[in-house]
Amino acid sequence: MTLSMTGFATRKGQGAGHGWTWDLRAVNGKGLDLRLRVPDWIDGLEAGLRTELGRALGRGNVSLSLKVARDAAGEGADGLRINPAALAAVLRALGEVEAAAMAAGVTLAQATAADVLAVRGVLDLTAADEDTAPLRAAILADLPPLLAEFNAMRAAEGAALAAVIAAQLDRIAALTTAARTEAEARREASAAALKEALAKVIANADGVDEARLTQELALIAVKNDVTEEMDRLTAHVAAARDLLAESGPVGRKFDFLMQEFMREANTLCSKAQALSLTRIGLDLKTVIDQMREQVQNVE
Repeated sequence: MTLSMTGFATRKGQGAGHGWTWDLRAVNGKGLDLRLRVPDWIDGLEAGLRTELGRALGRGNVSLSLKVARDAAGEGADGLRINPAALAAVLRALGEVEAAAMAAGVTLAQATAADVLAVRGVLDLTAADEDTAPLRAAILADLPPLLAEFNAMRAAEGAALAAVIAAQLDRIAALTTAARTEAEARREASAAALKEALAKVIANADGVDEARLTQELALIAVKNDVTEEMDRLTAHVAAARDLLAESGPVGRKFDFLMQEFMREANTLCSKAQALSLTRIGLDLKTVIDQMREQVQNVE
């Protein structure tokens, strides 16, 4: 299955008294570049996320954003803490005041909880240090579903890429067959032209070493033979189709194969010696260049 390096996923999670929102997106890249924006107050979270992302992804410029907030239900309890000693002192004081008022025959309004909390020192507004290990574990446990959504999108993009690349490979195979047919058609004509040229040179030159001249013309014929290029293009098409059928990252192998495709197409054009074959070579270069653009997105 071909995977694209382009992908996006977002997800919300909740646990350990907190809620969070993921945002994961990626574009193509030569290697794996992880850029994380996560809360730094959760000990070990970024290291854990980098490890898991490194295992799950092969290539791409990947950006992960994570926003974490306390649950609304637990915010008061976590953000405002009661000082037990101060509360006990206030309640004792209230008891003494009420007893003294009753002894004096004075009726006091009953104090409410809000009155007690308003006394300085009863509420500690400074949040106490907390163990973030449970929160880190809950967040890391929520990462696999996010990656599943992310990879599902990359797989869908990869399937579309594979279809485009497969069509381009079919086009290259058809052009290679056409080039082979054209080369075979011009083989006899090329041989006849060489023999005619040899006969003219021998007839109009004195003291020419016929054996040496024949050898030089044979070398020219070999240099103009494109059979080897056709065979290599055919082999490259087969190798590319095998890569499309593989599972796992194949983008780097495809990058190398694109260079080999273009090298053979360039050699074909340089050896063509015929307008029709040159046109086929140029068409090959066009399709190969288009395929190289698609391959840039393969993981």
